Amino acid sequence: MAEEFRESVAEPVEQAVLEKRERTEKKPKRQPRYNVILWDDQDHSFEYVILMMRQLFHHPVEKGYQIAQEVNNRGRAIVLTTTKEHAELKRDQIHGYGKDAEIRNCKGSMSASIEPLAD
Repeated sequence: MAEEFRESVAEPVEQAVLEKRERTEKKPKRQPRYNVILWDDQDHSFEYVILMMRQLFHHPVEKGYQIAQEVNNRGRAIVLTTTKEHAELKRDQIHGYGKDAEIRNCKGSMSASIEPLAD
């Protein structure tokens, strides 16, 4: 009789543990994050950067200006942190954005890269 009691008590506890484990295992894993980095050069104006940030990233003018300043002062700026696939898309959009009409000798788009977000 004591053995039957132990089995009936243990069964709901084991079932609860199994159910909790199943819920935990079903949680989706968060994708690693990547920074999209815009690199400085002498072939693009602040206006170009501000307009590009607005059109490609929907950043307000003020944010575009801050990014233009950071690129100019530090040589690079993080313009977005996102999933790898989205970061690759945004990097490619920067590369395809085209020449700066304000700079006569502009040879093409600005440079951008992606890098994993440091943990």
